[in-house]
Amino acid sequence: MTKKQKKVLYRIIIAAVLMVALHFVPVEGYLRFGLYLVPYLIIGYDILRKAALGIIHGEVFDENFLMAVATVGAMLLGLYNESQGLEGEFAEGVAVMLFYQIGELFQAVAVGRSRRNIAALMDIRPDYANIEDGDGQLEQVDPDDVEVGTVIVVRPGEKIPIDGVVVEGASSLNTSALTGESVPREVQEGQEVISGCVNMTGLLKIRTTREFGESTVSKILDLVENSSMKKARTENFITKFARYYTPAVCYSALALAVIPSVVNLVMGNPANWSTWIIRALTFLVISCPCALVISIPLSFFGGIGGASSCGILVKGSNYLEALARTRYVVFDKTGTLTKGVFQVTGIHPSQEFIETIDRERGSESATITEDSVKDGSMAAQRLLEYAACAESYSTHPISKSLKEAYGQEISADHITDVEEIGGHGVTALVKGMQVAAGNHKLMKKLELTCAEPAEAGTVVHVAVGGTYAGYILISDVVKEQSAEAIGALKAAGVKQTVMLTGDSRRAAEQVAEALGLDQVKSELLPADKVEAVEQLLAGKAPSENLAFVGDGINDAPVLSRADIGVAMGALGSDAAIEAADIVLMDDNPMKLALAMRISRKCLRIVYENIVFALAVKAICLVLGAVGIANMWIAIFADVGVMVLAVLNAIRCLKVKTLSVQ
Repeated sequence: MTKKQKKVLYRIIIAAVLMVALHFVPVEGYLRFGLYLVPYLIIGYDILRKAALGIIHGEVFDENFLMAVATVGAMLLGLYNESQGLEGEFAEGVAVMLFYQIGELFQAVAVGRSRRNIAALMDIRPDYANIEDGDGQLEQVDPDDVEVGTVIVVRPGEKIPIDGVVVEGASSLNTSALTGESVPREVQEGQEVISGCVNMTGLLKIRTTREFGESTVSKILDLVENSSMKKARTENFITKFARYYTPAVCYSALALAVIPSVVNLVMGNPANWSTWIIRALTFLVISCPCALVISIPLSFFGGIGGASSCGILVKGSNYLEALARTRYVVFDKTGTLTKGVFQVTGIHPSQEFIETIDRERGSESATITEDSVKDGSMAAQRLLEYAACAESYSTHPISKSLKEAYGQEISADHITDVEEIGGHGVTALVKGMQVAAGNHKLMKKLELTCAEPAEAGTVVHVAVGGTYAGYILISDVVKEQSAEAIGALKAAGVKQTVMLTGDSRRAAEQVAEALGLDQVKSELLPADKVEAVEQLLAGKAPSENLAFVGDGINDAPVLSRADIGVAMGALGSDAAIEAADIVLMDDNPMKLALAMRISRKCLRIVYENIVFALAVKAICLVLGAVGIANMWIAIFADVGVMVLAVLNAIRCLKVKTLSVQ
């Protein structure tokens, strides 16, 4: 508990003890009123103050006003009864304020707990960065003061304060606060790291690539802190509902207090003012909308916090609510459903090249299987070596994948006369042998006939010594979770899953078939993607939402156009993350199905609270108006319902991750 909450607790205890003790004190009249006024003011002075300030500022009708009117009325009515020789209702007036404060304290503790849970989950803000001074000593500085390009030192157990690249050392990183994943991530020299991760084992030296304000940790904190700014339609409805509901019940209570007594007087019957005023005051206590105005925002707050703990950042409760109605999901391919990393998936030497290598080895011809990478034959290894050497000076992703597949150090002394031919490929002299590596256009230019592979992917044809030597297949690798993610989305009620990509038709259709996607469109430019999404938006029902999932800078326009934009946060571009409404921090597409489940659970709890609160209040209001419900039932209808609704709302923080690894 905070100091403020402890102070309220002490006031509750003192007021409760005094109220019970006064029940046994044999005093009457004004003295009894004065004694009960002590616990009443102890427990309710702040409510009376807030009500008075609300009236002064023109914001009259709120829960403080309802409690003030109901309890002050009960106390004054009790004083009137005492003056008439009847027993005053002082205890009920104090009890209403007492139990209201108990409910408010419970709500404050519950909200505080929710905030602490989220703060613990998002406790990624670094307090300092270590920089070596001229003597080699570590100096702690404010992360805001670290410039781009500075080398910082992160010791085991410390958080990485700023995004950067490892220039020295190797370690395991705990990324759970960012991604929700418990499995450590191994990093070494040359790899990028993001702020907010905890260094677990080795010492790391990192060259910063961004300022602290632009780093991942700062953006995440900004997203979480500002998420409450964008309210869901349900929240806005409850706010508007309370704005009209509270004045309505106040005027209804006034009418209940006055009209029946006036009618009795007109008809010549006793007015029974006290009876109808008590009913009106009971009516006011019952009508207090605390359960709704507290539990609904708390439910969305808990849902956003629960999603954050799983590495899903939702930028507002409006997006969390919209996600529950998602029926169409459109994916980008590269970096979203696939890893976005090119790998050599097949090496296919020509029969002539196999025979040439065999003659060099002085052995009989060997049969090369279809999967020559795993086969490890001499011809396949030599073909890969020639291609990697010829491409060794290029920084193209395809060249990089060839060099990574070769896996050995390439000596520049053996490579000369390198010539890059735009749109075709590269030629070079490798160990005295003329080598050409590129697409079919390069082979055509060299007047060589090349094979046409049946598999999808990028093909690098290789010619050695003026003779066609075979081809190497390079493909983007599908993420392990993609197929499961598509299945989970369909199980969650998604009508159609679509993939839009700029990749070739063959490669796109192969991925779509492997993952079980309903529709695929390939060879698209960014503008074509927007047009495709526009067509899907035009064909859906107004109550249905379309989500687009992407990671590249070219996906930013589509992310903005879709009903819900979902970006991959770990490898995604800044533009995509900025344009998106939801960010998946570990690039796991399975998290989208989890986000939808969190959204639906949150909305289910919200509707449960709305129906429960309104039903109980409606019943108790009728009972109060006809005189069946007394002030104690009114206390349950107000405080009891609020406590139960808050307890239900806290369930949103708990998320079962299931199979999202």
